[in-house]
Amino acid sequence: MPYRHLVAPASQARLWAEFVLFFVVAPVAIAVFLPATVMFPALFALTALGLILLHATEGFHWRELRQGGGAIHWRSVALFAALVLATCVAVILSFAPDEAFNIARHEPLLLLMILLFYPVLSALPQEIVFRPLFFRRYGAILPDAHAGIVVNAALFSLAHLMYWSWVVAAMTFFGGLAFAWAYEIRRSFPLAVLLHAVAGNLVFLTGLGLYFYSGNVVRPF
Repeated sequence: MPYRHLVAPASQARLWAEFVLFFVVAPVAIAVFLPATVMFPALFALTALGLILLHATEGFHWRELRQGGGAIHWRSVALFAALVLATCVAVILSFAPDEAFNIARHEPLLLLMILLFYPVLSALPQEIVFRPLFFRRYGAILPDAHAGIVVNAALFSLAHLMYWSWVVAAMTFFGGLAFAWAYEIRRSFPLAVLLHAVAGNLVFLTGLGLYFYSGNVVRPF
């Protein structure tokens, strides 16, 4: 793992406590105990805490986030976009065909706003928390190489438990694999953000945004 380093046992215990509280306990508590109306403020607060923790991470510099921006393989991005689009269309037509391209058909200005602001207000902060914070601050306690990427994707999916949807869980897991690969293997945070932005915008374009809307949340208990 690129950012792995040795830490003292006491520091490892502290990092484990932080890690579990931030990436496991907090998302589960938000999903289980908070009403849908306050889920997003709670997530924003958690994101802000993540930014503070990343800033306090020894050896981290914000300029690192620019690395890899000039080496994006645009053909791979286009292939990823085509795969995501095909998956989204297949899912929406299979489970909610009446919602297919619903926003595009009925509220194009709203869709335009989503396409413009989702990359900055959602994809970017999520990527900062789930990629640099995850791998830079907690690299010393994570499994090596590809196992760490799988753990990252699983916890990224868990962070979306608040929607109580297997569609969301599956899509965020496989999306998390791609985003973590971009950051950890390709060593490009800009690529991770770009892939996340592309995937998120296609989700809303095709109508799958209905699964990511807190107003539709139905807890199974």
